[in-house]
Amino acid sequence: MLLTVFIYVSILAFIGLSLYKARQYAKMPMHGRWELYPVPKEPGEKGHYGGSYYEDLEWWNKPRKVSHAGEIIDMLKEMLFIKNLFINQRRQWWFSYALHLGIYLLGLWAILLVAGAATELSGVPITTADGISSNPWAGFVYYATLISGGAGAILLAFGSICLFFKRSLNNTFVKYTTPQEYFNLFFLFAVVASGMVVWSGDPGFNYGREIIKSLLTFSPVQADFALTIHILLLGAVMIYIPQTKMSHYVGKYFAFHKILWDNEPNLRNSEMENTIKKALSYKPKASWSAPHISPAPPSPEKK
Repeated sequence: MLLTVFIYVSILAFIGLSLYKARQYAKMPMHGRWELYPVPKEPGEKGHYGGSYYEDLEWWNKPRKVSHAGEIIDMLKEMLFIKNLFINQRRQWWFSYALHLGIYLLGLWAILLVAGAATELSGVPITTADGISSNPWAGFVYYATLISGGAGAILLAFGSICLFFKRSLNNTFVKYTTPQEYFNLFFLFAVVASGMVVWSGDPGFNYGREIIKSLLTFSPVQADFALTIHILLLGAVMIYIPQTKMSHYVGKYFAFHKILWDNEPNLRNSEMENTIKKALSYKPKASWSAPHISPAPPSPEKK
């Protein structure tokens, strides 16, 4: 029963801490805008060649047009395919994208486990004593779960361990990689490695559907030693991720929408003017310091 409670807590903690992180970002004072063009929310040709509505004659007297679709598409290119890393650091992209794609596929795998569990609870088995069910939907869920789960686990394991060793062996990366970043990569690898051990004994992920069914029906989860270790590691990483820099899945929206692409004009009596005035009056609550910044030594007393 304690294992079941832990699973509920880890899921709620991941959702709750992610929402809390988003709320923290949303309440932060106005950031110094970069306005890096091209801004994808500029509609038409301007969005392609890097132009701006500021180019228009007396633009302040004209209604401003914004392409939210263009902004969303460009943001998805970065979130789903890590576009900027692909353009600027192609070699690094292969390992990083393997890790991220593995996470995306495992997210899809989790959704398919829920779909499979719901299907079985409705009376349609995914597997039978003779093998895979003849029901078309059950067969689709089975194979989609198998492919997404297997490919996701392999890609995540490959990406995390490759990035770990690259940051350990490459002199350039070693200089700015923190101990926490090494721990993050190793933690992800440990979680997926423990999952692959469990998967080796049940290639069809039947154990995953059984766990989801137990959670949906508020029943105790049944797990052997290997599965218990995997659940504990997976739950721990779900609680851990939103509290670290790996929570950039929350921050990317604000980084793009509110910093890189925020070219809202500062017109008199506008909402932007009020936002800027509020930002100018903001006083940080904590002082800033860094190892390379030190106070000037006291001047020697005159004799």
